[in-house]
Parts: sequence; structure tokens; C-alpha cells
Amino acid sequence: MSGQGISRAAEALDWQAKVCGRLGSPMYAGLLAALAGDVVAGGPTRAVLGDLVADDAELPPVLGLRVVGGLHRLVLDGEAPSLEEHYPSVGGRWDLAAAWPSVLAVVDQHRDALHRALDLTPQTNEVGRSAALMGGLLRIADRFALPVRLVEIGASAGLNLRADHFRFGSPSGWWGPPDSPVAMPDAWAGPRPPVDAPLELVERRGFDLAPLDVSRAEDRLTLEAYTWPDMTERLARLRAACEVAAEVPAVVEQRGAADGLDALELEQGTATVLWHSVTWMYLAEAERERIDARVAELAQDAGPDRVLARVTLEPADEVAGPFPVVLTTWPFGEATVIGSAPPHGLPTTWTG
Repeated sequence: MSGQGISRAAEALDWQAKVCGRLGSPMYAGLLAALAGDVVAGGPTRAVLGDLVADDAELPPVLGLRVVGGLHRLVLDGEAPSLEEHYPSVGGRWDLAAAWPSVLAVVDQHRDALHRALDLTPQTNEVGRSAALMGGLLRIADRFALPVRLVEIGASAGLNLRADHFRFGSPSGWWGPPDSPVAMPDAWAGPRPPVDAPLELVERRGFDLAPLDVSRAEDRLTLEAYTWPDMTERLARLRAACEVAAEVPAVVEQRGAADGLDALELEQGTATVLWHSVTWMYLAEAERERIDARVAELAQDAGPDRVLARVTLEPADEVAGPFPVVLTTWPFGEATVIGSAPPHGLPTTWTG
């Protein structure tokens, strides 16, 4: 080991620290930078990474979020009581200098559990991203006036498959059920989507390699663990969306995205809408190519009474955003950037 692998792993944590800072989490900005320094210093964080610090190791995507997600899970599970006073998600107050000795002790004590967490893909099922989805759905409903079959890849627990049961605020008013527990006052900026469109969802289906079921306390904790602890509004939205999910059925199949879409067909008299958000980066190139090829096949079967649409919120060039909201509809295959949003979705700014 020449140290190249150690430097690469530390740089990955430090990169994530900067991203978290730009996205409004001073807690994770400081914590991840400190953990990166601990990797370089040969502390317990390096031991947690194990063979990922080898010179020929391939680092998994968002390594930093895997590390701090595992740490947050220990706190939520009550396995790290010394950190509870420091984590806002459980009522604490974050101060890096005060928390750091306890962080190192917990990392050292739970290195095996934290190492296992590195194999898990972070699943936030970020509810704020539904703001981008709804703008696309309303435009589709306004243009085609067809019932919508909503299909999501990388669906996690399928919370955003229930987006029409959330409430979205803008300077010109609200859209959504007035009694929804998920209310986002500043969800939309710019010209509002066509809020009077006749939107009707008749099917909600998702695909995910490791779907979560929010009726299970274990799976709800998994989602909370990957939500950043100092962003308590995000946690509140997540918990409220779990309430909605308990009342609104949706199907999330344990299948890869491409496999799921291979089994999908368009249906007469409906608009089939494929939606994905901050998912593309986790898929291998071959999987992405299969998805695009299957969409192209389905598009050939599309018509005015058998519509296909795709709504995406995916990184363009800057991982900290904003990301374009792109709507493509078939027939015709028109792709339009209809807005932009930060990675967590709020606010979504419409361009018209």
C-alpha cells in the first residue's frame, strides 16, 4: 500500500463534506471533513474502510454518505447513546469539537457494523423531489387529459409515488389536499404548473433492487438514517410521507430498473409516466443504455390515446445542483427543460 488508496478514500469523504456544506448541512460538512482527516491519520475511520483504502480499490458511489449514514443509524437505534446529545435528529445540538471524542469512540467500538454499512446504497427517498415530479405530471394531464400510470425506477419505499397526496405551496397559492400531513410551503417558484389540470393517478408502480416497506419500523429507520441529522425539516417530511404511504397503496417490486421496464407495456386510454430522480448516477452504464433503449421501444407504440412520458431530475454538470427538470412526451418525443431544482428538490423553479 503506497498511500494512494488512503488519499483517494480521504478525498472522497472530503468531497462529500464540501457537497453537504453547499447543500445546507454544516454538521455533515464538518463531520465528513474530520472523518477524512482521521483516515489520513490512521484512526478508526481508516479501519472501518478496510480494503477500500487499498491502492487498487474501487470506491462505491457516495462513500461519505454510506459512512455517516451508518453512524446515524447507530444513533437512531440507540446503539450510540454518547452521540444523542449531539444529533439534532434525536433532539441534540451539533458541535463538532464537543462531539468529536464521542464520534471517534463510537466509530472504534462499532467498526464492524459501520464497515457493513458501506455495502448499502443510501436510500433517502427524498420527499422534496416530488415537487419536480408534480410539475411534470400536471403538464402531462393538462396536455393529454388521460389517467396517469406512474412508474418510478430507483423507487426505494415508493413515497413519491404518492406525490398527488402531498401539498405544494408557491407565492400564488397551494396545490394538493388541504389536510395532507406533507405540506411544503415554498415548494414552487416561478410560473406555476397548470394546477387546474385533470390529474388522475390510476396506477403507482416502482422498481428497486432493495425496496423498503415503511410499514416496517426497521425500514423507516433506514430511510431516516440516510437523511442528514441537522436537516430536521427533511426528517419531518419523510415521517409525514410515511403516514400518507400507510393510507395510499403503491406497488414497489424488487427488480432492477431495466428488468422492470422490460416488462412494462403502454395501455390504451392512459398516459404512462416514467419518473426518476437522482438515480442515474447509481446505475451502471449498461443498465442506463438498456433503460434508454427500452424507452425508445415503448415510444414507438405511443399515440395520442396511449401516451408515454418521462420526467427526470438528474445531475447535469454540478453535483450540488441545480438539476434540470426534463419532461419528454411521446408521440413526437419532445424533450423540454421545464424547471430546475437543487438535489433535494426544494424549491423547484419553473421556467414556464
